[in-house]
Amino acid sequence: MKMQSLLARRWGIFKNNRRAYYSLWIFIFLLVISSSANFIANDKPIFIAKDSKFYFPIFIKYSEKVFGGDFETEARYKDPEVLSLLKDAFIVWPLIPYSYDTIIEDLETPAPVIWSKNHLLGVDDQARDVLARLLYAYRVSLWFGILLSFFSVVIGVSVGALQGFYGGKIDLLGQRFVEIWSGVPLLFLIIILSSFVTPSFWWILAIVLLFSWMSLVGVVRAEFLRNRNMEYIKIARVLGARDFQIIFKHLLPNAMVATITYIPFIASGSIATLVSLDFLGFGMPVGSASLGELLQQGKNNISDPFLAIVGFFATSLLLGVLVFIGEGVRDAFHAKSR
Repeated sequence: MKMQSLLARRWGIFKNNRRAYYSLWIFIFLLVISSSANFIANDKPIFIAKDSKFYFPIFIKYSEKVFGGDFETEARYKDPEVLSLLKDAFIVWPLIPYSYDTIIEDLETPAPVIWSKNHLLGVDDQARDVLARLLYAYRVSLWFGILLSFFSVVIGVSVGALQGFYGGKIDLLGQRFVEIWSGVPLLFLIIILSSFVTPSFWWILAIVLLFSWMSLVGVVRAEFLRNRNMEYIKIARVLGARDFQIIFKHLLPNAMVATITYIPFIASGSIATLVSLDFLGFGMPVGSASLGELLQQGKNNISDPFLAIVGFFATSLLLGVLVFIGEGVRDAFHAKSR
């Protein structure tokens, strides 16, 4: 009951911070919408019912022959010939009939094209719908930030806990390693590795993770050093508790209070890193949807500023929301609120 009361009080403090509270809802909305990008923006139907058979093109690739065509290759559902084969079928199309890599061939003017009725955020310089690409770019950025934050917390908390709990040579060697490792320039390392490794989502995640966990080590280490000689820890030792039990049952919950406040800032920092790498051309593979690539297009098309405007506001919204959430969490877990 006491723990529930404490959590309820902290949630109340967070909720009273209207900027943080509404930012949380915006974050959830962006996460849900972007995670459903395949169903919202796609050049393939969600569902087809033809001749008493059901097809799900978003999940399964169907050849044109399946629908009565002549080719074994995957059906191009926007092609007039394929549409004629499906004229008697029941088709459910996505809300936006373009994927992130769909080339729009029926533009009235050369790309890029400013926003219109059919393209609410315009068309980029490669004749691709900006709104569709933005949904997929948000999905990449959000899940990159979430996964990187999760693994950073696991590694950072583990390293900091070992250093703070055992101290001595383990703490000394650990601190020297963190100091040396933190001096390695991340950007230069990625540039060097990009010369012989094809970048991908998981490759970039792994490289950035090598450095992102260090921000938590000092916080967790300080909490363990401060609490390891407390009376309740000595009592737990006398009662026969093992080191593993003391770390995870008694010390870690106290350290997590300080750690939780860092998570939104780690997520915003990791997303900013991904945007920077994509902007410089060392991030996601060419053609992938990303916020950095959209900003790069804005830089390359100064005469069409709408691309830069969309990229700037989309990136600012995401990073701003995470910072506001972080401020709200920090205030809710502040010592004066306990």
